[in-house]
Amino acid sequence: MIKKVTFVFGLSGAFIFAVASVFGGLQIEGYSQLEQYISESYATGMPNAAYLQYAFIISGMLLAFFGFLSARVYVKSKSVKIAFVLFAIFYGLGTIITGIFPCDIGCVPNGESPSLSQFVHNLSGTLTYSTVPFCMLAVGFGLRKEVSYRYMSRFSLGAGVVALTFVVFLFGDANGPFKGIYQRIIEASVLSWVCVVSFFAR
Repeated sequence: MIKKVTFVFGLSGAFIFAVASVFGGLQIEGYSQLEQYISESYATGMPNAAYLQYAFIISGMLLAFFGFLSARVYVKSKSVKIAFVLFAIFYGLGTIITGIFPCDIGCVPNGESPSLSQFVHNLSGTLTYSTVPFCMLAVGFGLRKEVSYRYMSRFSLGAGVVALTFVVFLFGDANGPFKGIYQRIIEASVLSWVCVVSFFAR
């Protein structure tokens, strides 16, 4: 039963996050998926921001449960178990926090006099992106000797490397013209990994 629930929570959380990320930008005239952060679509004062906040909060809850349940499904390796718990905390709960505390208009990472909501949002996002790629890599390394999880191990390592690479790009050019695509590649890597892990859990 726990494996089926993990499967459902993982896929549902990833799907809701992806849909909210795409359609949030489509509702705003002139919004650029290439140049703007996902968070800019539901920044304080943006139209229809509330339903996007709820979507990300729900997604975060599902992904947090997915992470905690995965720690019970993949119990052979202590490092893998810890990695899933950290994923639940930093990505799942982090998504909830960024949903509750939207950024200011423009979502400037190093803006002057940010609001409390912006500060919490930035801190949560930074901690999430600083941690999650290493969780994915830890799962890949922890399962590399398990024959039945060979594909999942390789995918975890590949997705982790991609996510970490673009986190470095994003942190190095947080106000640059390609920050939007950097972030979306990171999120695509993480969410595709969640889907693969979900299928293996089933």
